[in-house]
Amino acid sequence: MRARRLWSPLAAAIAAVSMGLQACGDPGSAVDEPPPLAAGVEGAPTAQPGQAPAAGQTLRAVKARGYLLCGVHQGLLGFAYADNNGRWRGFDVDFCRATAAAVLGDGNAVRFIPTSSTDRFSALQSGEVDVLWRNTSGTFSRDATLNLAGVNYYDGQGFMAPRASGVRSAKDLDGARICIQTGSTNELNLTDWFRAHGLRYQPVVFDTEDKARSAYDREQCDALTADMSNLAAARVAMKRPDDHVLLPEIISKEPLGPVVRHGDDQWTDVVRWTLNATILAEELGITSQNLQAQRQSQSPEVRRLLGAEGGLGRMIGLQDDWAVKVIATSGNYGEIFERNLGAQTPLKLARGLNAPWNGAPSGLLFAAPMR
Repeated sequence: MRARRLWSPLAAAIAAVSMGLQACGDPGSAVDEPPPLAAGVEGAPTAQPGQAPAAGQTLRAVKARGYLLCGVHQGLLGFAYADNNGRWRGFDVDFCRATAAAVLGDGNAVRFIPTSSTDRFSALQSGEVDVLWRNTSGTFSRDATLNLAGVNYYDGQGFMAPRASGVRSAKDLDGARICIQTGSTNELNLTDWFRAHGLRYQPVVFDTEDKARSAYDREQCDALTADMSNLAAARVAMKRPDDHVLLPEIISKEPLGPVVRHGDDQWTDVVRWTLNATILAEELGITSQNLQAQRQSQSPEVRRLLGAEGGLGRMIGLQDDWAVKVIATSGNYGEIFERNLGAQTPLKLARGLNAPWNGAPSGLLFAAPMR
């Protein structure tokens, strides 16, 4: 199964793709301060009695501080990465900025805290970050110890293999060495899938995604497994992307979304409705470009979303025009997706499940109504 490959270092490829992605950009152009690093504490989320914040505590803390502390990926093309000017960009980054805009009226009032799969939950529980916008899968155990505040990307776990290996299906990986990152849902998914299909594999485990990708690049394994969005980013970063294939099997459900601490329902509402505002804006045809015209709309739904009537923002501690600031900063969900992940970006991801429920074709994106 071992394929012969010759590629330049992954870091060089990532730098080249990062330069290309700058053209996609995002609203705003200020350069961020160098972000502090998250504490390196290993482990999955665990219940920690006595650490739950009081209702409204996080919102008050963010307002008093004057900026949001947003936990993001350490570097994933399309989702969260620092460009050559040190400015954070990406799909999840745009949601960080949208949250800051909702709370503080300024999408640049945010500091980005890079977190790994092993330290992200401890960073959240310790208060080092206010929210994780970091491709985190919702599961029962995570929801029992933290608050899942919605789904901003529907994903699933898959496999990438060298084209020259002849592997065209995950079932061809019987006995294969598979590179995987520890501390994620991918480990259990992998074990379950191979066991269910009566196949064997040899895990080659690393503590970061970069190390797992680099090991695959060096042919230390026969395939790489991760969420399909991660694999698409990894493939783009290869010197010869066409030398690698994404296998057709999706072996898990990975509803990715923002995570906050237990015990502060108001803050959960703020984060959830920041996401919902982008989804509803796309559904209602509101974009960052027509936003000012839409503020004159006579549609009750549009008027409630944009704060022209209803006084709904005050119910969660925000100004009534909070959604206007969200959309002006980051755009609607479709704009965020296309700018960072869509057909005009190196990742070229299709909307698929991440299309609106009322689209053609339809997807899973659905937000509760503003009323």
